[in-house]
Amino acid sequence: MCIRDRLLGASLVGPGPSVLRINALASAIYAGMTIEDLSRQDFAYSPPFSPVWDPLLVAANRAFGG
Repeated sequence: MCIRDRLLGASLVGPGPSVLRINALASAIYAGMTIEDLSRQDFAYSPPFSPVWDPLLVAANRAFGG
């Protein structure tokens, strides 16, 4: 793993519920996760409250090239 693969920071802008995703990103940064690690995370899914693909996973997959 080289430094370019690690998640070094994050910022979010969006409506109220989007603030909850920053906690996942903060944990990923603290744990020294790579973009690939983040793209392989499994987030809770509840049809009335969240999309099938969490926006963090979509962004991580796009950044990772998957």
